[in-house]
Formats: sequence, C-alpha cells, structure tokens
Amino acid sequence: MALDREQVLRSAAALLTRKSTATMDEVAKAAGISRATLHRHFAGRDALVRALEALGIEECEAALDAARLNEGPAAEAVHRLVREIEPAAGLLAFLYTENQLFEGGQQNPGWTRIDDRIAALFRRGQQSGEFRIDLTPAWLTEALYGLLASAAWAVSEGRVAPKDFTHMIVELLLGGARRREES
Repeated sequence: MALDREQVLRSAAALLTRKSTATMDEVAKAAGISRATLHRHFAGRDALVRALEALGIEECEAALDAARLNEGPAAEAVHRLVREIEPAAGLLAFLYTENQLFEGGQQNPGWTRIDDRIAALFRRGQQSGEFRIDLTPAWLTEALYGLLASAAWAVSEGRVAPKDFTHMIVELLLGGARRREES
C-alpha cells in the first residue's frame, strides 16, 4: 500500500498541534506507520516541520483565496478570512512557535506572500476609513496571527467553544478590548 504523504502530514499536524514536543516515534504512531517509514519520507524533525510549513502555507493561501479579500468592506473580508482559516489554525499555531522556521533571516517566500496579502487588506480598510490609521498594516497582520494562534490553543484546550472562534478573533482585532458605551 502506497504511503499517503498528505495523510501523514495531517496526522503529524494534528498531533503536533496538541503536543508540540511529540517525538518522531509518536508522530509515526499517530500516522499509523513505523518510525522507519516516517524517516524514509522525512529525514528528521526539521524535514517534517518544513513539510508542515509548506502545508500551512498552502492552507493559508487557499483560505486567502476563498475569503475574497478584495470584495466588499474590509471588515467583512477580515471576518471571511478568519472563518476560512479556522480549519488550519491549529497547524498555524504550531508553526507560529517553531523558531527554526524564522531563524537566520531566511523566511519562506510563501509567508511573505501571505503577509503582503493580509497587510494589503488592512491597508485597504485604513484607506476606506474602516480601520484605525495609527496601527500599521504590518502590526495588524501580526496581531491577527497572534489571535489565530491563541484562539486555536484555547479551543483545543477546551477553554473556549469552537463556535466562538471567528467571533472572538474578529471582535477583539477590530473592536478592541475597550467596553463600548451603551446608548
């Protein structure tokens, strides 16, 4: 039976999302393969993480496309983006903490493409008057990443309901933490 590389990656992502320190033995077990088979396809943890990075980039770019970032008000596009990226949020949370992906100044060009597209959305929202102009698009992009990772962890640990994922992120990112005045 041929090894389904994508299934192995998805099994690894599911495990590492819950337990970022999992060993290659644990990854192999979660994928239903031997450690030797896992090592034939991924020479070590670094190779596995790089393959997961490629999967994460693919998932993000698909979510960006599905969210139709250039359509309608920017706030609605942010809402669509968070909703579309939710299935990949656990993987992204894991990747967000993998220092090896960001060492040495050699960032994968896929992340740069993603950063640019999200920053352009925030810039569009600023230009239309929807978003504050005192926060840079780069900072809003980083804040979105942090909120996605935090929400993914909170949902996986059962501290918040999965159905609240999109609402929590969008409301905090776009509305802030300040209590609104009641009319």
